[in-house]
Amino acid sequence: MTDTYAPRAAVQARPAAGGAVLDVVVPVYNEETDLGPCVRRLHAHLTAHFPYPFRITVADNASVDGIPAVARALADELPGVGVLRLDEKGRGRALRAAWSASPAPVLAYMDVDLSTDLAALLPLVAPLISGHSDLAIGTRLARTSRVVRGAKREVISRGYNLLLRGTLAARFSDAQCGFKAIRADVAAELLPLVRDTGWFFDTELLVLAQRAGLRIHEVPVDWVDDPDSRVDIVATALADLRGIGRLGRALATGALPLAQLRAQLGRGPLPAAPARVPAGLPRQLVRFAAVGVASTLAYLLLFLLARGPLGAQPANLLALLLTAVANTAANRRLTFGVSGRRHAGRHHLQGLLAFALGLALTSGSLAALHAATRPGRALELTVLVVANLAATALRFLLLRLAMHHRP
Repeated sequence: MTDTYAPRAAVQARPAAGGAVLDVVVPVYNEETDLGPCVRRLHAHLTAHFPYPFRITVADNASVDGIPAVARALADELPGVGVLRLDEKGRGRALRAAWSASPAPVLAYMDVDLSTDLAALLPLVAPLISGHSDLAIGTRLARTSRVVRGAKREVISRGYNLLLRGTLAARFSDAQCGFKAIRADVAAELLPLVRDTGWFFDTELLVLAQRAGLRIHEVPVDWVDDPDSRVDIVATALADLRGIGRLGRALATGALPLAQLRAQLGRGPLPAAPARVPAGLPRQLVRFAAVGVASTLAYLLLFLLARGPLGAQPANLLALLLTAVANTAANRRLTFGVSGRRHAGRHHLQGLLAFALGLALTSGSLAALHAATRPGRALELTVLVVANLAATALRFLLLRLAMHHRP
């Protein structure tokens, strides 16, 4: 069997000529008070806890306060600290410029307020260095994250991420946390396609990465809200909505070269899973019985819900059809140990054949019962249970034959 899965190469941990493995960009705008403590604390943490060469880049995006002087003093004071001065505002613009100019193979950024605990930095970039992942984000919405912030920001953050899931089919959990990293080779391909220069930059980059088939690693973080945040929530929200609309149109019209990106950057398909040894008959019977009990309960509940508005026979058809599909999927995975999509269509056809036979048994039983008498609801359910038991035995035999047949 040929393994078509090709993981990315690990980053060279000790590059030639003492080059940095990681470049952490700190974008700033008019934050001269916070910049010095932030960079010194970050530098001390990396020196003590990061096992590879690093650099820190202060990306000053057109500040009009004393940031330039503070940044130059930090560069003179601390080894590995550099300064990039831009003439225009925009966090996205600053990150694009700093990442594009950096020679480091792994690029990251964090907000100057250091709301995110720096203990998460090594877990953030380690999968990128090893080649396991392509991008990494800190998430404040994981169960194990610890977050201190007001209810207003909590609602806005969760609402925004729900909006992304509904409009752009985003699968990452937290687009806005200012704590992200990317491999430089991936950034070189994605950055030219990202149009936003402000706060929507992160979201656009992540959506493109997801659509290109890249692996996005998520790290739960400890995060404490900065009460002195300069972010204009209303203006940022409006800009994000415009960005969602623009990106959604580009995705819908095919304006982005996603197929090319996926072919160039996406990971190859996994090798086909080896055939699994099926469980023995006693274990299969136990698992099948458990699935059958759950299916029967679901069937009876659906029948009772539909019996009034639809009548007995249509309600029986609807309940059987819905539970038959779920039953086949559950037995395929749990009872017979079959995973993946191989032969899934054939297995479901076998399940529908069993459904048809079960429908004949239960419908015939109902018809015979109603022809003989005017049954109450309890007698009707009893007859259906007996008929379903017979149909279940037949289903087991048919499914076992189908699942064990491996041409």
